Amino acid sequence: MDQILFETALGTMGVALRGSALLALVFGHASKRSARRALAARVGTAPTSLDYWTESPTEVDDLIDRLRDFADGEPTDFSDVAVDTRGATSFQRRVLEACRAIPWGETRSYGQLAARVGRPAAARAVGAVMAANRVPLVVPCHRVVAASGGLGGFSAPQGLVMKRRLLAAEQSFEKFSPRPAPRRTLAATQ
Repeated sequence: MDQILFETALGTMGVALRGSALLALVFGHASKRSARRALAARVGTAPTSLDYWTESPTEVDDLIDRLRDFADGEPTDFSDVAVDTRGATSFQRRVLEACRAIPWGETRSYGQLAARVGRPAAARAVGAVMAANRVPLVVPCHRVVAASGGLGGFSAPQGLVMKRRLLAAEQSFEKFSPRPAPRRTLAATQ
């Protein structure tokens, strides 16, 4: 498992990859040390057991560029990024894919996602999947809100303040289409 930490307009971000698939992503941290700890916790290991790139592979550079663009408020498409979902149940995978399909600048309720995956009474279970999402932004759980119009929850640093910030940035650009994904892709791992 490899990781890289980098600075963005949303604070320090970190990504961990297993092979060529994204395993975890953290953002909004005030320091690399904080991001490193959060990334290790997200993948269930000690911070010292993760390998660090000093120079990242080209595909990772492209992902980092797109994450920085996203952090700058630019519409960005992550649909081609392979996400490692090993260990997830069939229901969890379906919810994550339904969440990935929510377009830039739009939101869906937990109940709408539950209905989309064929379990209309499972809004709370969808909320649990969103809370455990290891790759926020790529699986845009910030776009999932309560049916009442409230924000629901958000487990990134700064919590609901960050969720509001992300949604506001996306809504201010909603008239633009997301930047097309490059031809180069990370291989799918499931």
